[in-house]
Amino acid sequence: MSASKPQGSCEVRIDHSLNKKEKEFVAKRREDILQSLEKLQIKCSEAPNIALLGSGGGERAMVGLLGSLVQLQKTGLLDCILYLSGVSGSTWCMASLYQEPDWTTKLETVKDKIIKRLNGPGVSLLDVFFKLNKYYLKKDFFSLTDLWATMFITFYLKEIDEHTLTEQWNQLSKDPFPIYTVIDKQCKHDKDADPWFEFTPHEAGYSLIGAFVETSSFGSEFHNGSKKKKQPEMDMLYLQGLCGSALADGDENIKFLWEKIKDFLKHLGEQLKTEMKKGECYQLLMDLVDMNLSVLDGIDPSDLDKSIRTKLTKLTGGKQLIFQVKKLNLADKEAAKQYMTQYNMDVCKAMHLSVLFSFWPFTMLLRMLECMAQWIWGTNYDFLHNMKDKAVPSALLESETRDYEDAGLLLNLPYFSVLREERHIDLIISLDFSDGDPFTTVTKAAETCRKLNIPFPEVNIPNGHSEKPKDFYVFKGKDGPTVIHIPLFNVVNCGDKIEDWRYRYTTFQLPYSSDMINDLVEVAGKNITNNRAKLLEQICAVIKNPQIMNNKHQWCATS
Repeated sequence: MSASKPQGSCEVRIDHSLNKKEKEFVAKRREDILQSLEKLQIKCSEAPNIALLGSGGGERAMVGLLGSLVQLQKTGLLDCILYLSGVSGSTWCMASLYQEPDWTTKLETVKDKIIKRLNGPGVSLLDVFFKLNKYYLKKDFFSLTDLWATMFITFYLKEIDEHTLTEQWNQLSKDPFPIYTVIDKQCKHDKDADPWFEFTPHEAGYSLIGAFVETSSFGSEFHNGSKKKKQPEMDMLYLQGLCGSALADGDENIKFLWEKIKDFLKHLGEQLKTEMKKGECYQLLMDLVDMNLSVLDGIDPSDLDKSIRTKLTKLTGGKQLIFQVKKLNLADKEAAKQYMTQYNMDVCKAMHLSVLFSFWPFTMLLRMLECMAQWIWGTNYDFLHNMKDKAVPSALLESETRDYEDAGLLLNLPYFSVLREERHIDLIISLDFSDGDPFTTVTKAAETCRKLNIPFPEVNIPNGHSEKPKDFYVFKGKDGPTVIHIPLFNVVNCGDKIEDWRYRYTTFQLPYSSDMINDLVEVAGKNITNNRAKLLEQICAVIKNPQIMNNKHQWCATS
């Protein structure tokens, strides 16, 4: 494998080794893990590398991970974890935790603080507007991820977190090393590419091909490995929007986003109505939003269509407008969706003909509508652009930009962040907060690993367990890590009311009430307290495995 030569303070690194700072942290953390194991009366000369994974699942995943971590800390097991990696909703929990330095030492207090915020007042529309405007003005690329972060993530998390990942991290931290995960949208269905993308406090990049850039430089423009144009480091709000963008998938959530845009426009409209011309522009935007909502609700939008065309003709000085010529068929949802995609683009194109739409804030609003029409998410500069390296798929070297999205759209647990060979993970504890079949993630991970020749145990699920799962599963193989899989709702902590719990905590619903949060923290925590002895047993089994410990000695010698 070739490695790029340093070309400045923020060079691109193409290599399978660990980042130097991560390696230093791991060495120190492993010493602390040894001491933690001794407190649990487990003696060993080398600490096992244990990774804890949290799945996606919106607020259910966030609160479920929080409840699980609290009990891991109370049982003394949290201090044995080397890596904490998450997808989607689990990353919301991680971002909240890592706001507090050494959060594992005061987790009960941190938990109470997070829950108090989740039960508190929401972020004001004015603050949302200022934050969205900041994203629009300070970055080269504005996408629906910016909109999603400011309007959706803040709706659930009740805060605008402007810290950055590098700011959050202290090299002497006593907490597990965090890994946030997304996927490269263009690589999602390309069997020759690597879709798995990770963010750590030090580097961001493609987990399996080993191509990285400093996290503080992710999003900046690079040419042949050298930084060409700096962009501001993404903040934690944007990162949570990027990681949690699977919630944008589906008609109900498209509708939700249009409704949030409408609320936003209503608030902004109070300032714009005082100027007649700007007021007319504002009303045109409102008509377009209302038309999209009407079509999603299956309501004939003819009156709104007529109003839009009339206003556009007036605002553009009677210029000839080219519009959708097909007839709208509300009975065919897919055809109606395609119709509105083209209609929105036609209207946006026509708006550009009006001088008024070339001034702020209409430039931002127009870009917002174009992103909605084209469904553009997570666009950032490709830091591998124009590099020359045979180890990297050619598509990643040729493109100027890449689009990143929620990893849950491909696999709802971040296995591939910790399956990097150089991380030498011995034991994976996967906490599954997914909707539907609680074994989809682990079986799909095993399938993908077989195709990629990555060591992973065989996964066989007994008949009937998808509907009535137990609370603890162990999968082992000759090579690779042992995998512990823990479904959130199961016959042990929910009895015969699993479906009731699933129905109560769906992914797409309003923020949870105080009672719902407390109940979910408790039920998730039971999966840890009920299985403390089994977790310790598997940790001991890993330590006693001579093949694993021999590999560990070799790794320590080369590190």
